[in-house]
Amino acid sequence: MEKGKEGGTWLGISKKGKCAALTNYLQPSSNAEGLGRGFLVPNFLTQDIDGLSYLKKISLEGHLYNGFNLLTADFSSTKGDMMCYYGNKSHEEPRVLDPGIYGLCNSLLETPWKKLVHGKKLFTETIQKSCSLSPKNLTQELLNVMSNEENQLPAADIEEQGQDFIRPILKEFSALFIRSPLYGTRTSTIILVDAEGHVTFTERCLLKPGTSQWKLSSYQFDLQM
Repeated sequence: MEKGKEGGTWLGISKKGKCAALTNYLQPSSNAEGLGRGFLVPNFLTQDIDGLSYLKKISLEGHLYNGFNLLTADFSSTKGDMMCYYGNKSHEEPRVLDPGIYGLCNSLLETPWKKLVHGKKLFTETIQKSCSLSPKNLTQELLNVMSNEENQLPAADIEEQGQDFIRPILKEFSALFIRSPLYGTRTSTIILVDAEGHVTFTERCLLKPGTSQWKLSSYQFDLQM
């Protein structure tokens, strides 16, 4: 929504089996001249390029952006599924992720912030019982995880990374769901993709800060793999 950088997104999936998610990297200050990170996701979704090749391309100009993490996924019934990761603050090459459960916050992949460890634990517990849940109930369980407002203090690692920017809201920021007058969680999104390539995309948006008034949207489609 920022002037000159509007039109991007943090998360998306296409019917062609391409998915991408972006998080910002917590910094004490940002460069106002940095390229718009929000275009990193839709550019991948609309280009005919696999995730790893796309991330390698982006890594060549990663220094032109403020801090970010970018996940790409390619779902294919013939080549197999592939998920890749690149963080422009990691000084490492983009890589393919092995199958498993990962946690990503506003630092590098698997950085063990207390909030990330807590969220990953809740997520894992939900996934372990997912076979007994309908897609609707699984989505609700995952939304419950993302609604967790338990402060995960002390948070010295978050304070060290964010410094003066994060100190005024450090307590609120330490929770999975951030509720603060200055900065907070606005949207939670759950994407389910089953073995047949059926996608259920559910997004919950906060209508008004400081309330629990939500708008829930859900979409379903089949991947064209």
